[in-house]
Amino acid sequence: MSSAQISPPVARARGRVAALSRSRTPDDPDFVEARRNLTALTLEEHIERVLVKAPPLTDEQAERIAYRLRGGGATSQHQQQ
Repeated sequence: MSSAQISPPVARARGRVAALSRSRTPDDPDFVEARRNLTALTLEEHIERVLVKAPPLTDEQAERIAYRLRGGGATSQHQQQ
């Protein structure tokens, strides 16, 4: 488990997902949106923590990452090289 502290926005999003999970079906639009929001917030904060420690990305690296975030599909480590 990560030692990073949970931010207030992520904590609120987790709480919303937990609350909705008690009374909603997995395909309920509000529940789906809440899970999507939690995922996005968690990913955004993780990316920020990584980028603060890393050297700047090249344009090509940034484009590859942006492509994946837009739904361009995952690739294995071997295909990236």
